[in-house]
Amino acid sequence: MNTLLLGMGNPILCDDAVGIRLARFMSPRLSHAPQLSCTPTIMEECSVGGLNILEIITGYEQLIILDSIKTSGASPGKWYRFTAQSLKETMNLNNVHDANFASALELGRRIGLPLPIDENIHIFAVEVLDNITFSEVMSPPLEIGFPEYAEEIFTEIYQLLS
Repeated sequence: MNTLLLGMGNPILCDDAVGIRLARFMSPRLSHAPQLSCTPTIMEECSVGGLNILEIITGYEQLIILDSIKTSGASPGKWYRFTAQSLKETMNLNNVHDANFASALELGRRIGLPLPIDENIHIFAVEVLDNITFSEVMSPPLEIGFPEYAEEIFTEIYQLLS
């Protein structure tokens, strides 16, 4: 299956860089694993959003996104896995100036772009503490926990690609 792995975020916004760091951690390990049924194309650093993301993901059958998430009450370093199906309830096509990922997907499909189906879009999101401070270093909880949650997410992705 033609697969794209995207490391999302901004490398100079503290914990927002976690998706990029994860992609960089996984890139050499996935690129040199001949036993995988599909070796993904890896874009280690992607900071576009809204409708611009369509240009990047068009033509792929499967998409794996590594990103940050900030919810209320969860511990930094906790991670979540979900598919694009989970994003359906957040869609809002009334205002394309604020197009979120689900809205961009829906619009892309409506205009006939060859995009992965929702079940083939896998999102791995790590809970962050600080995604607004300018820093090239993540917050201490994310830096300290990185080896553990990075390995757990890698295992999930490896199984997904096997």
